[in-house]
Amino acid sequence: MANSSVARPFRVAIIGSGPAGVYAADILTKSQEVTGGEVQVRIDIFESQPAPYGLIRYGVAPDHPRIKGIVNALHKVLDRGDIRFFGNVTYGRDVALADLRSFYDAVIFATGATKDAELNIPGIELEGSYGGADFVSWYDGHPDVPREWPLEAKEVAVIGNGNVALDVARVLSKHADDLLSTEIPENVYACLKSSPVTDVHIFGRRGPAQVKFTPLELRELSQSRDVDIVLYDDDFDFDEASDAAVKSNNQVKIMVNTLTNWLAEEHDPNRVAASRRLHLHFLHTPLEITGTDGHVSGIRFERNELDGTGNARGTGEFIDYPVQAVYRAVGYLGSELPEVHFDARRGIIPNDGGRVLGVDGTQVPGLYATGWIKRGPIGLIGSTKGDALETIGCLLEDRLSLPVPEHPGEGEILELLESRGIEFTTWEGWNKLDAHEKHLGASYEPKPGIEVNRERIKVVEREQMVNISKK
Repeated sequence: MANSSVARPFRVAIIGSGPAGVYAADILTKSQEVTGGEVQVRIDIFESQPAPYGLIRYGVAPDHPRIKGIVNALHKVLDRGDIRFFGNVTYGRDVALADLRSFYDAVIFATGATKDAELNIPGIELEGSYGGADFVSWYDGHPDVPREWPLEAKEVAVIGNGNVALDVARVLSKHADDLLSTEIPENVYACLKSSPVTDVHIFGRRGPAQVKFTPLELRELSQSRDVDIVLYDDDFDFDEASDAAVKSNNQVKIMVNTLTNWLAEEHDPNRVAASRRLHLHFLHTPLEITGTDGHVSGIRFERNELDGTGNARGTGEFIDYPVQAVYRAVGYLGSELPEVHFDARRGIIPNDGGRVLGVDGTQVPGLYATGWIKRGPIGLIGSTKGDALETIGCLLEDRLSLPVPEHPGEGEILELLESRGIEFTTWEGWNKLDAHEKHLGASYEPKPGIEVNRERIKVVEREQMVNISKK
């Protein structure tokens, strides 16, 4: 039966409360069809964690100054009262696709990409070899990862030249006391405080003009106290494509200038050596992680050269670095969702402009995707907004032809969750947890000799988060 009636609100479920999901909800509520009165809409956002914000809470380094601004923007959308939030509800476990179809006219998947892309080289399975995304989840206090992390290495390799690689390397090399002004949990501070690290090496396959991080991320490296940035003359190779990129792309120009300035500063005879070093290596392709007694003891690379097009090719020269831990940060990958066709190679839900496609390549009525689960883990916040705009446009275009849900009443999803004994959290509950975390920060007693103001401290345990939310 086609959804031709406008007598009741058009009901939409969004799976995921990160930027992709919240932006989709915001764009839908502000669309011309809704603000003009043509469509009444009711939106419910479902989140597997008890707290909202997705990767903004659990996937970005806590010392990024711009996080607060993004969180504030998301908070304003969810705090308006016209969008319901259901936390601690996992799609595929607590609610199935059939459940959502029976309550909603449309379902938008905005689950992002949260696991590490693979790096298939010998030795990747050794103890001391880690995924960067797993490490990020740990230091961001994700409730589903272990409370401890084995920070035992003095020398560490981070493979990748994107923002996540820089985040991982910066947190590993930074002194723990300098992270106390952030919201890191106490268990994270304690582990970082005891870390014996002296040298963290970041390795990229191509040259300085081809890096994937942003100028802001790069500049943040130089703000770490008592950490020297070390670069190498042999890595500064610029081919024709590199020169063209520097001339035509202001972002590339800024990053190359920053790096070359740092390289020049290394030769300053008055420079005082720091106790820790963060090394930036370019033109290195990882070949093998070597081990001793099952544990990482080194990593081997082939030296590269640029081929004139900005791409790299091997030179046949090999270099070994002694390290006791390796973190791969070569990208994120989306996770498969139950009852939804999935492209495992690309880590996305196959779609056409946000319209979910089935195994046969045809549109699945009523199912949509947005964000990284739609297009892969590329682009920043601006891309996510544009992505949501496209998906919502398709949804509004399709709305009159979508199947009618059996139970479109607003209270019926509540009855289902309660009948199944699901300890779901709400927006009101998040405000309680938010206030509690801020209170923990305000009442924090600094360590002897440390002066610090803490705005908040994250609660880590899922059960504790739920209990505080439901008080």
